[in-house]
This record gives sequence, structure tokens and C-alpha cells, in this order.
Amino acid sequence: MNTPLVSIVTICWNRKADLCESLRRIREVDYPDLEVIVVDNASTDGTPELIATEFPEVRLIRMYKNIGIEAYNIGFQNARGEYIVILDDDSFPQRDAVRRMVAKFERDPQLGVVAFDVRNFYNYDDVKNDAFKETGQAFRGTAATAENYLLAFNGAGAGVRRELLREVGFYPEEFFLYWNEQDTAFRILDRGYKINFFADVVAYHKYSPTNRSSWRAPFYYTRNAFWLIWKNYPLGMALPLTIRLISDCFYFALEQQTLIYLKAMIAAFVNMGRLKGKRKPVTPEIAKNLRIPFNVAFTFYR
Repeated sequence: MNTPLVSIVTICWNRKADLCESLRRIREVDYPDLEVIVVDNASTDGTPELIATEFPEVRLIRMYKNIGIEAYNIGFQNARGEYIVILDDDSFPQRDAVRRMVAKFERDPQLGVVAFDVRNFYNYDDVKNDAFKETGQAFRGTAATAENYLLAFNGAGAGVRRELLREVGFYPEEFFLYWNEQDTAFRILDRGYKINFFADVVAYHKYSPTNRSSWRAPFYYTRNAFWLIWKNYPLGMALPLTIRLISDCFYFALEQQTLIYLKAMIAAFVNMGRLKGKRKPVTPEIAKNLRIPFNVAFTFYR
């Protein structure tokens, strides 16, 4: 099999233990041409110092402050690989995942993103993982396809063509956190590329409710939902979706006795100037068929 260079890109912010465990797992990946890039968002817990000492093979890029998901764009811009694997600081690919990913890209030039099967690390499937290592065989019927909807991807495990990512402008830096994968998916699909999920391309992620317990998640999910709509949906769809989202902000603020949704809504309108020049509606077919679960923003205080 052809083995083009693959760049693994992740960012971190004060997640030293999780990131170092992920980097140790990445060392076990069975692929010969790999570079690993970590962009540190000005961690204060000793993360960059430990990476520099314990993982000299990693290309470490240090930010002067926490710039959120824009740090991914720094990593993407510095990546040299033909393909990029996107990970969270607490996720890592299964040993054979990169090799399987490359094979799928090489077979299909219209495949823009390989969406990994991102599994919960705390339900780690050792038996199946060992079977992969021993046999090197993929599941049969691994691609998830559907006629009536389109897929986005999970940023805890996804592969993308580097040049395609450059063409669509990387992640939306104005979002800071959350919905960045969905925004990028709209632009990739609008270019005529496919996003396919494959059950035999596996990543593991440390899903943890405590990571989503602060105000950040409901605030940025809510604010960015407005921006996701305004940037990508045709006007005839954007207007009713906006009205529905405003209604939901008031309803769930009352239901859950919190002001965070209203603050996020106000922030979306007050700062909408940050979207200047960035609105590019996709076709109605893409907007209709790429299912976005906007209500996820309103689940954090239940």
C-alpha cells in the first residue's frame, strides 16, 4: 500500500495527563510515515514542558494565550502530510486506524473526510482491539451510507485531505469552541466531496460529563448555533431556524432556571459582525440533509 505522509494534529489546554496518555498511544500506531503536531493553548500546568521532555518526536507549537479551536488552524497550516488526522487532546486512534484511513482515501478521490468510529475510552473494547492487531482484517460492510441525510464528523477522530481543508478555510476561528466540525462539514460538502463514516477506522475518546459541566459548553454551543445558521443556511431556512432558536433560548432558560442561553443569544447578535464576509449559503439540499442537533445546547443543566 502507498504510504503518504500523515499528520496527526491536536490541541491542548491544561490537560497534561490525558494528552500524554494519548501521545503514548499514538506511538503504538502502525503506520510508517507519521508526524505529530501539538498546539498548546498557553497551558499553565506544565503540559508543554513535559511534551518537550518526554515526547521529543512531537512537533510542539506554543501559543501565547488560549485561542480555542483556532489553534487547530495553526496545526493544519504547519502540517506537511497529504492527509491530516484530527484528534482531541484526550483521544487517540486505534493501532491500525491510520493505515485503514489512508487506504480509503486512496481508493476514492471524492472522499473528503473519513469519520472515525469514535468510541468511549472507558468502555475500551480490548478483545476487539486485540483481534485487529492479530488479524489486520477490517469489518465487512464498514461504510455507513444513507440516502436521506449527510454526515458531519467528530473532531475526536477524523481524517481529512490537507489540501481540501486549506481550500475550505480550516476551522471557523470566530467560534472559539464547538460546532466547528459542522461548519467545516458544510463547506466540504458544498465542494462536492463526501464525508463517510467507517466502523473499522476506530478512535478512542475520554468522554466525561465533568468536561462539559462549566458555563463554556452551553454558552458556546448556543451562540455558535446562531452563527452556524447565519453562515451556512439559505435565507429561506435561516430565518425560521433563527426564530426557533430564539424561542428555545427563552423556553429552556425558564425550564432550567439559567440565564446562560439568553446571554449566549445576545452575544450572537451583538458580535455578529465577526461573520462579515463569511456567509456562504450551501445548496438547499445540503442544508436540508446535513442534520444538525441544535438542541444539544440546551441539555447541560438537566
